[in-house]
Amino acid sequence: MIPVKSFSERRQDVASQMRKGIAIIPTAPERVRNRDAHYPYRFDSYFYYLTGFSEPEAVLVVVAESDKGTSKNILFCREKNAEREIWDGFRYGPDAAREAFGFDETYPIGKLDEMLPRLLAGQPSLYCALGHDTEWDARVLGWVNQVRQQSRSGITAPAEIRDVRLLLDEMRLFKSTEELQVMHRAAEISGGAHRRAMQKTRPGMGEYEVEAELLHEFRRHGAQAPAYTSIVAGGANACVLHYVENNAMLKDGDLLLIDAGCELDGYAADITRTFPVNGKFSPAQRDLYQLVLSAQAAAIAEVKPGNTWDAPHNAAVQVLAQGFVDFGLCHGNVDEVIQTEDYKRFYMHRTGHWLGLDVHDAGEYKCNGEWRPLHPGMTLTVEPGCYIRPADNVPSHFWNIGIRIEDDVVVTETGCEVLTSTAPKTVAEIEELMQHQHNG
Repeated sequence: MIPVKSFSERRQDVASQMRKGIAIIPTAPERVRNRDAHYPYRFDSYFYYLTGFSEPEAVLVVVAESDKGTSKNILFCREKNAEREIWDGFRYGPDAAREAFGFDETYPIGKLDEMLPRLLAGQPSLYCALGHDTEWDARVLGWVNQVRQQSRSGITAPAEIRDVRLLLDEMRLFKSTEELQVMHRAAEISGGAHRRAMQKTRPGMGEYEVEAELLHEFRRHGAQAPAYTSIVAGGANACVLHYVENNAMLKDGDLLLIDAGCELDGYAADITRTFPVNGKFSPAQRDLYQLVLSAQAAAIAEVKPGNTWDAPHNAAVQVLAQGFVDFGLCHGNVDEVIQTEDYKRFYMHRTGHWLGLDVHDAGEYKCNGEWRPLHPGMTLTVEPGCYIRPADNVPSHFWNIGIRIEDDVVVTETGCEVLTSTAPKTVAEIEELMQHQHNG
């Protein structure tokens, strides 16, 4: 768990960057799934990053006063309600939330519309996330207009509205020691789930049966949920990048691609492994798998301080393009294959993304039009792949092979650390694990 002090320090950091003004950051609303049943609640990541508060119907207000060197943190949240707690469970209420989470002031969420115009009055700048939710945008602008209507009394409304996410994105990009501890545990749990999936997989099973093994392992070790909808794709389904039906039967001789990770205390893991359903790679599968594995190794070697964001991707593309030429999938020399982007017939996505509270986490990939340099604390995925659909100009022994290998990597002072190393990855590791189970 992230200590309460860390959330307070983040709020102070935001206030310091704002200098003078007010920030309004709501959590996510509850969503109805069908009739009177809701989707499992998941807080807004920006809100949680600054509060550690996981209940719905809550809003954080940060008031910064640089001329006085002070800031004020206000939480609006649900009131205690004994009857509702019988139905829905514990809720902090304003008083307990103030003590537990270190806010300066707390109020019932029902007072939000009454108090916000007063808090906005006289502030030079308003920091919020306009454009994310149209209903919330209208509510915020309604408060601003209420203040503007008092202009004859000398009360001024914020003269400018800024995107608070620009401040928070840069903060979230660099993971603290406490965050990395949570992410490391999420990676361990997820790696164990992939290991379990390899041990349980047999020809004739349904993809959904393997997905159930993943979910079992996530929850068994305390993860609250999958970080995203798991991809369990056998055979040709692995060539569909966002395949999530998970309802086909697994066939002897096919590969199984699993892209799955858990969410622990808000933080995501994101792992992909590809392995043979029957526990033994065919020659063609082995050749392509070793190619993708080599591409990933080259990419991970480029994850180090000073290198730019695109360095791992470029390294992976170089290895993959050479392999595609060697295997007769692409024609010409490697430089031509890369320049013409012919390789994209078989590898059409980037090699990674930021990782944290969101699976595709906050943070820009370019600064001033240039790929940004990597620095210690940045956490990203490295996930090259190849996806070969049937075609007249493609050797038939490669048809319907989809492979992706993905790990979670944190930049360190001297290079990088792979967080997800508990998930077997080499051909020898996978075949040994699966043959032991199949023969047991």
